[in-house]
Amino acid sequence: MKDVELVAVTKRYGASIAVDAIDLAIVKGSYTCLLGPSGCGKTSTLRMIAGHETVTEGDVLLAGRNVTLLPPAERGTAMMFQSYALFPHLSARDNVAFGLRMRGVAKAERLEKAEKFLELVQLGHLAGRLPAQLSGGPQQRVALARALITEPRVLLLDEPLSALDPFLRAKMREELKRLQRELGISFIHVTHSQEEAMALADLAVVMDHGRIVQAAPPREIFLRPVSAFVARFIGGHNVLTRGGQPISVRTDRCHLDASTQGPRLDGHIRALEYLGNAVRVVVVSADGTEAEALLPETATAPALGAPATLTWSPADEHVLAA
Repeated sequence: MKDVELVAVTKRYGASIAVDAIDLAIVKGSYTCLLGPSGCGKTSTLRMIAGHETVTEGDVLLAGRNVTLLPPAERGTAMMFQSYALFPHLSARDNVAFGLRMRGVAKAERLEKAEKFLELVQLGHLAGRLPAQLSGGPQQRVALARALITEPRVLLLDEPLSALDPFLRAKMREELKRLQRELGISFIHVTHSQEEAMALADLAVVMDHGRIVQAAPPREIFLRPVSAFVARFIGGHNVLTRGGQPISVRTDRCHLDASTQGPRLDGHIRALEYLGNAVRVVVVSADGTEAEALLPETATAPALGAPATLTWSPADEHVLAA
């Protein structure tokens, strides 16, 4: 069963097309990430699903019901904003209960339910704190509990992890996936982070210039990107030309070995980066072609500027659309 279906959805701002006739089906109880560079249309798409942006053309269906013209409150969705938008004068408990207050739920009932959802996000012990008394991670959990307390069919998340430091971001990724599985509702999460999408998504939707260029499980996108744009954006790939045909080769399948027969790129070392568990080595050829290898941390890399030959197996080449 589809929780969300977009049918030829278009969004125009004057003469500018932000979203260009996209079709997308999101199955019930799944985690979907919309990703792409800034201006690709992912946030406009999310806001049209939420009802915070009007649809210029096309239809938005939720659980088979056409909601294109319905206001946000009548759609069965909830949205968690990038800024969290917490009320500074209300405690965490009252922030979470606010949506139920607007629906006329009795005070005792809504506060009891708010406590339950704060426990769900492991924040029950801070229920009485004001937002200013909470750091970024707990503030995000309050915003998440506030969105979930209305028991939406679909939760929409607009770059919810962007304000967190890397350690907290990794912890909150785990929490988001845990909650999505436990609650069994669909999450649609906008991000510009490939790592985030890889870690979270059942379905990753890569967008560019208002269009969906590839929608598939993250592993499939990483192993079989459909185009040079997807291969470059998702990362971990070299995009090269062999026999006039564009190909991608994973950086972790490339080596530095001038004695190896087969495809190769001769040049010099342009950059070296120590990444902890790996070393990133960038080779540039005389004609300006650039490619990189991700070598084991134990590997001995040539010095910066030294001659180098980057090689790979033909079996590791993935043909891209022209």
